[in-house]
Amino acid sequence: MAEDKNNRSMLAMWISLISNILLTGGKIIAGVLFNSQVLLADGVHNAGDVIATGAALSSIRVSSRPADEDHPYGHGKAEVVGSAAVAILLILAALYIGYHSILALFAPVVPAEFTAFIVAIVSLLWKLWLYVYSMKIGRAKRSKALIATAYDHLADVYASVAAVAGIGLGMIGDKWDIPLLQFGDPVAGIVVSALVLKLAVQMGKEATDILMEKSIDAKKLEEFASLVNAVEHVKRIDRIRARELGHYILVDVRVSVPAQLSIQEGHDVSRNIKNAIMNKYTNVDEVLIHLNPWYESVD
Repeated sequence: MAEDKNNRSMLAMWISLISNILLTGGKIIAGVLFNSQVLLADGVHNAGDVIATGAALSSIRVSSRPADEDHPYGHGKAEVVGSAAVAILLILAALYIGYHSILALFAPVVPAEFTAFIVAIVSLLWKLWLYVYSMKIGRAKRSKALIATAYDHLADVYASVAAVAGIGLGMIGDKWDIPLLQFGDPVAGIVVSALVLKLAVQMGKEATDILMEKSIDAKKLEEFASLVNAVEHVKRIDRIRARELGHYILVDVRVSVPAQLSIQEGHDVSRNIKNAIMNKYTNVDEVLIHLNPWYESVD
């Protein structure tokens, strides 16, 4: 089952990579031929996507490797590194799009072309499908890299919506001689840059939190604690914490148990705690347990 999920993730990444290559070529060629700033900028954004998707593809391959002597906790953070790389490239793309769109506002107005409008519509529909497809598999696999790629597709959806709107308004402005609408293309480019930048910053923050081993949310910790407290002989939870490593979670628990328990009984308590958590949460890869003695007279 795990191998099947990994194969599905790899397939989704390859589809994304090939799609980005085709869309990059199509948008840049159309942008140059028809002097569309938003389409050209969107094409450059897609060129960054090719690099980002390649990085994410590599990170999934690395993260699927089992733990080894040098990486006893596994390779899950490789996906987070891939996600961070996507965020950085998106920030650079957003700044590039915004800069050139602002320059276009002060350049001579270029008539909008219907062919460029069609290219933007095709890109919008294609990227919308890629977003839904990648996000569905990414969530099923709990793949940070694939989810990041899905969000990258979503940024492209925003860009394509703005391109469609900008080129469409430009065509209307040309046809009906409305000067304000003729600036629809560069204005759309500025809107795209703002949306992409916001998405990139959010992705970067999430990746940084995981790389810095930020604790998982309090509600999930409470759920883990409830399962631990339900295990026989557990008298008190002294400490519980958990952190994400890419597509899986590591949990650390310190509990107090009656001091008179034998080593075998203490081992059974640890095993029952581990099973209680891992049987309910399949994304928990390891539960590390430390037992402390508990005395009736002290408590």
